Amino acid sequence: MNPEELNKKRVQYITFLKKQPKGFVYCDNEPAQTMQVKPALNKTEQLKSLNCKYVDCTACPLGTQGRTQVVFGKGSPQTSLMFVGEGPGRDEDTQGAPFVGRSGKLLTQIIEAMGLTRDDVYISNVVKCRPPENRTPLPNESSTCKNLLLLKEIDIVKPKIICTLGSTATKALLGDELKITATRGMFVEWRNVLVLPTYHPAYLLRNPAEKRTVWEDMKKIMAKLEELQSNEE
Repeated sequence: MNPEELNKKRVQYITFLKKQPKGFVYCDNEPAQTMQVKPALNKTEQLKSLNCKYVDCTACPLGTQGRTQVVFGKGSPQTSLMFVGEGPGRDEDTQGAPFVGRSGKLLTQIIEAMGLTRDDVYISNVVKCRPPENRTPLPNESSTCKNLLLLKEIDIVKPKIICTLGSTATKALLGDELKITATRGMFVEWRNVLVLPTYHPAYLLRNPAEKRTVWEDMKKIMAKLEELQSNEE
């Protein structure tokens, strides 16, 4: 192909690219005129595609330590509010959904008291496999699952606010040096998202008096969401 023909092909290709929607894919061994254009995946499809890659995940030790199934996040991909906990327990491991045991029922009550439902928010965990005897995930387990799944979930959902539930979730996103007692109830900007740490529902079951504290945190979240929505209008 001489320089003139090559330049002509280049111009045709650039012209073709300019006409395509964002996110299109094509087979590069076909001429531009026959390239097959596919629409970009929506958020629900992106999450499904992500989860399908890890249904049998053994990237960290938790994948071979007795889990029943991988417990992926659930809820609305279009939400402005995301809750992130530590990891699935026995009930979650059995049912395949996050926060469905005693802690989950309390979280549901908190969400409903905010005037929302579980379908209005997105709920996930740092690790997606149940640790043996519900122990705290080890650092390498948290880091592996966070990078493989949680951070990608967040990038897809793009919440305005993330509420981290407990120490493990807070450290996973904001750093190991942060303590839940020092950061609880405070908004921290992280990767263009506002993160508010609060106590885990399991902690509230052991310390009922702290429910009032967590409710104050939820009121801060509701006020901030309203403020962010007003700024967009």
